[in-house]
Amino acid sequence: MAEFLKIRRGSIGPAEVGLPIGPGIRRAPGLRREELAALAGVSVDYYTRIEQGRETAPSDAVLGALARALRLTDDEHTHLLALADRTAGRSPRRRPADPQPVRPGLRLLLDSVRPSPAYVLDEVNDVLAANPEGLALMPGLDDWPPAARNTIRYTFLHTAARTLFADWDRVARNCVAHLHSAEPASPGPVAELVDELSSASVEFAALWRRHEVLVKRGGETAFRHPLIGQVTLANEILHHAGGGQRLLVYQAAPGTAEHDALVLLAMTTENAGAS
Repeated sequence: MAEFLKIRRGSIGPAEVGLPIGPGIRRAPGLRREELAALAGVSVDYYTRIEQGRETAPSDAVLGALARALRLTDDEHTHLLALADRTAGRSPRRRPADPQPVRPGLRLLLDSVRPSPAYVLDEVNDVLAANPEGLALMPGLDDWPPAARNTIRYTFLHTAARTLFADWDRVARNCVAHLHSAEPASPGPVAELVDELSSASVEFAALWRRHEVLVKRGGETAFRHPLIGQVTLANEILHHAGGGQRLLVYQAAPGTAEHDALVLLAMTTENAGAS
């Protein structure tokens, strides 16, 4: 919690919150502690104790005031509250569920949405199941053993990803921001993946230190695929109640060039089923 607040304080300038820059040279970017404390309506000493980790149980009202002062998004505010629970040793507001196998209905859904590439993911983006088009959309993913298949690991460690994602920087940044949002509910799996990727990727380590938070809710992704060429696909994310599982589907409207490309991708996976 303390590190998150410090990083957020350093990333927002006085002009962004309506404060004058004032005289003198600012030794560090962002707001000063006394400026943030004044904006949030708390004493400088109290805020300093929070940021130094000496105050581990600030109230929700104080955290809400800090979130407003720092212009946090709803997702970032939720993340701050979860970090506060963890810092104070309280039970998380959203308890992590025990790992659950992929339900037969979700596996059937993977086949039903073909030729749209689709995956069942857990909270840290382990690929629990995928249809053939899903594996084909990410070349080389199926070369890894099932236990190693993770879309964030793929993005940073698989050589094909750099070419596959037309805007790799944005995809990578969103992956890390999502992982931060999953941290309070799944601290163990997140820590394990973060340790692995931080030691293997300088870019991942740098992005992780930025403490950006994003709950993925769908959008668009541009691909440069070796078989179907350049395509931009919409993606939708459906959350399954319980177990932290999500269904990720890439799709295109029928009659478009992108949909034709997905049909072509499906032709390369004939006689294959969801795995």
